[in-house]
Amino acid sequence: MMMFHVIIEQSEDGWLVAECPALPGCVSQGKDEKEVLENIKEAIVAWLWAEDQKAIATLSKQF
Repeated sequence: MMMFHVIIEQSEDGWLVAECPALPGCVSQGKDEKEVLENIKEAIVAWLWAEDQKAIATLSKQF
């Protein structure tokens, strides 16, 4: 299991915005704390998957 630090702030329009500082550009939002946490978890998984795909593509070009 991996753990990431997440920062949650309220935007001017009332939405909660979550950011994972360890993963540049990994941001999500939600109407309440439960939703924003679910959404940032999905965003983290997607971010890690995309980085994994980039690494695979880079390795396949080397061989």
